[in-house]
Amino acid sequence: MDTIRSLVTGGAGFLGSHLCERLLADGQEVLCVDNFFTGRRANISHLLGQPRFEVMRHDVTFPLYVEVDHIYNLACPASPVHYQHDPVQTTKTSVHGAINMLGLAKRLQAKILQASTSEVYGDPDVHPQPESYWGKVNPIGPRSCYDEGKRCAETLFFDYYRQHRLRIKVVRIFNTYGPRMHPNDGRVVSNFIVQALTGQPITIYGDGSQTRSFCYVDDLIEAMVRMMNGPDDFTGPVNIGNSDEYSMIALAQEVIRLTGARSKIIFEPLPTDDPQQRQPDLGLARSALGWQASTSLQAGLEKTIRYFSDLVAAPAGATEI
Repeated sequence: MDTIRSLVTGGAGFLGSHLCERLLADGQEVLCVDNFFTGRRANISHLLGQPRFEVMRHDVTFPLYVEVDHIYNLACPASPVHYQHDPVQTTKTSVHGAINMLGLAKRLQAKILQASTSEVYGDPDVHPQPESYWGKVNPIGPRSCYDEGKRCAETLFFDYYRQHRLRIKVVRIFNTYGPRMHPNDGRVVSNFIVQALTGQPITIYGDGSQTRSFCYVDDLIEAMVRMMNGPDDFTGPVNIGNSDEYSMIALAQEVIRLTGARSKIIFEPLPTDDPQQRQPDLGLARSALGWQASTSLQAGLEKTIRYFSDLVAAPAGATEI
């Protein structure tokens, strides 16, 4: 059987680097494409010596001409700090990037997976959120560049499927954490851990009662690979995440306990359009992929804390951020 050649856009990012690692372990050839806006070379440095791994600096808002069998489209800033830095570029990355990758898949007759997001559900009034829920999204708010960009990308994927019979896969990713998260990305897990390890107060936005469901990165990557390798007639969208739900206060207390920090918890105003609840309905993932998250929050946090402990302890300039 011929070796599968996979393209991973955003391959030097948090999720992308773990996906590249997994695909190489599965015996595939991997082309990692990243413009290094939020991706980091340090995330993929351990892969550079592998003969089946290649890196290309490229922005997906411009067309790409390569030869591959599978395309994993992960390219897009995924934290509010990063996607709100240049919201127009964020929308372009989601929309133009999807058009360019779909065009490439059409030319090659390749199978293509879109890394969508739970943000397509907005601040939901249905809980937990099933794939059939259309969401409650503000189209003109400060988060809209990401939320609506990802929604439009899903539209494009399904129009290419209907119009061109393209083999598509769409996964909606809920909060994911683990080693190689960017330390300054503003996401709650990395924020809490870095603050605890450096002796700062832990900042909670709002009153701390809002909830999230946290999936460890290895579980998520397993689901993505199963999705891509599954039958062509199962397109998704399918929710991928962990159904265990935690309040922000409970998460902060767990991080303090596991790090042994003496950090106090402080409260700041809630950002605009920040969802109050976020929990996936995973019935479809269980039935169609035979998958469910298996890593407990404690086990996942322990691995993530070890990663950030090394990062925080590294001499200035020794660790590439």
